[in-house]
Amino acid sequence: MEIGVVQVMQSFMFDGMSDAQVYAQELRAALLADELGYDHVWTVEHHFEDYSFCPDNFVYLAHVAAQTSRIKIATGAAIVPWNAQPLRLAEKAALLDQLAPGRFILGLGRGLARREFSQFGVSMDESRERFDEAAPLILDALESGWFPEHDGKYYRQPKAPLRPEPLSKEWRRTRVTQVAMSPDSVEQAAKLGVQMMAFNYKAPEQQKQELDHYKALFHAHHGRAPRPPLLTEITIVDHDAKRAREHAEKYVAGYCASVLHHYEMLGEQFDAAKGYKAYADAAAMMRAAGKEGIMKAYVEQQIWGTPEQMLRKFEERWRFFGPYGVLCAFRFAGTPWDVQERSMRLFATEVMPVLRQWSQEKPPQARADAA
Repeated sequence: MEIGVVQVMQSFMFDGMSDAQVYAQELRAALLADELGYDHVWTVEHHFEDYSFCPDNFVYLAHVAAQTSRIKIATGAAIVPWNAQPLRLAEKAALLDQLAPGRFILGLGRGLARREFSQFGVSMDESRERFDEAAPLILDALESGWFPEHDGKYYRQPKAPLRPEPLSKEWRRTRVTQVAMSPDSVEQAAKLGVQMMAFNYKAPEQQKQELDHYKALFHAHHGRAPRPPLLTEITIVDHDAKRAREHAEKYVAGYCASVLHHYEMLGEQFDAAKGYKAYADAAAMMRAAGKEGIMKAYVEQQIWGTPEQMLRKFEERWRFFGPYGVLCAFRFAGTPWDVQERSMRLFATEVMPVLRQWSQEKPPQARADAA
C-alpha cells in the first residue's frame, strides 16, 4: 500500500503566520516524513490566496530533494492549463528526474478555481481541451526525450529535445499520476494510462463507481490493470479519542471552509463553465445541504481518530473500494505544530505498519488479527 503526505501550503486560520513561516513549517514536515518512512511527499500548485500558495511546486520539491535521501517527491499537481507551454512542464520534470534519480513523480491536473484562472487570463471553458491536448505531448516527450512537433488548437511547438534528458523512460507505468475528480478526468486518466488520484469528499458509492469506471476503461485501453488509485485524507491522529474529535471538528472543518471559499463551491459559476458539469451538480447539492451541513458531513467522511479507529475506517474503505493508496494531509486550517507532529508520528508507528501488510493477495484482516 502506497502511503504519502500531501502538503497544501495553507495560511488560512494560521493567525499571524508569515508566508516564510508557512514554508519553514511545511519543509520541517517534509523532512520528518522522510525520517518516518512515508513513501512520498506531494505538493500542490496554487496561487494568490491564504487557501494555498505554491506557485512552482517543482522548485519547492527540488529543495526537498536536496535535503532528503529516500522519500519520493511529487507534484500534486502541476496544473497544465496555467502553464503557457507544455514543453516547460516536460523540461522541469526531466530536470527533477536528473536531480532526484528514481524519486520524482509527475502529478498533473487541470484546475478548478475561477479566481486562479482569471488571474492567469485563461478561460475555464478551455481547461478540459487544453489539458487533453497538452498531457499526451508531455508524456510522449518524457518517454522519448523529445517534445514532438505539434500544431494544435492551443499549442504550437516545433520538435525540441529535452535537455537534460530524463533518466527514466517508463513514465506512464510508474511515474505519472493524474488528479481525477470528475468523470471526464477519470476517463482521461484511463486513456493516458496513468495512476488516478482523488481527494476524498464524495459519497463512497459515487467514489466507488468512478474508481470502477477508471479500472474498466484503463483495462479496455491498455489490456492490463492500473496501479491502485490514491485517495487523499485530511488527517488527525491521537491516542485520545475525545481530543482527536475536538481537533477534527475545529481543524478539518476549517479546511472544508477554506475549500468552499476558494472554489466558490456554494456559488453558481460552474453552471456556465464548459467542462465542469459534475462540479455544477455537486455545487447544487451543496447549496441544498447548506454550509454547516456540508462541513459536518466532510469531517465525518475523513479518516481521523485513534490509530485503532483509523485502521477500522481504512479496512472498511479497502473492502469497499478495493486496493488503493493513501495520501495524508497533516497541516491545514491552523493545526498547531504539536498536533501535526503527533499525527505524523502516530500514523507512521501505529497505522502505517498495519497498512503495509495489506495487498491484493493479502487483504485486511479482522482487527484482532491485524493489531
